[in-house]
Amino acid sequence: MEFQTESIGDDIVVIRGDGRLNMVSGPALREAVKRSVEAGRARVVVDLSRIPFMDSSGLGALIAGLKTAREKGGDLRIVRPSTQVSMVLKLSNVDRILPAFDSTEEAYRD
Repeated sequence: MEFQTESIGDDIVVIRGDGRLNMVSGPALREAVKRSVEAGRARVVVDLSRIPFMDSSGLGALIAGLKTAREKGGDLRIVRPSTQVSMVLKLSNVDRILPAFDSTEEAYRD
């Protein structure tokens, strides 16, 4: 899976994928977050609306992305997770550190 990025303003980037977020695609998400943060966009939104399935490797990729963004003074937020992805987040208690938002605008409303 490839991830597309869209810059919003000077420091926000939206990353979108389409497909399963697992051990095959997780490294690509990590790399997309890393590239964005290194380019000065440390406020990252990962749009999960077209991710119907996520496993522990995908969860690890999100957590790694969160760490990468926070190390540079930013943050990572998620929007529109599917039912299955929401369940993985909840069962792992990651929803406590990565709450889901309904839209990109809501994720970074100041």
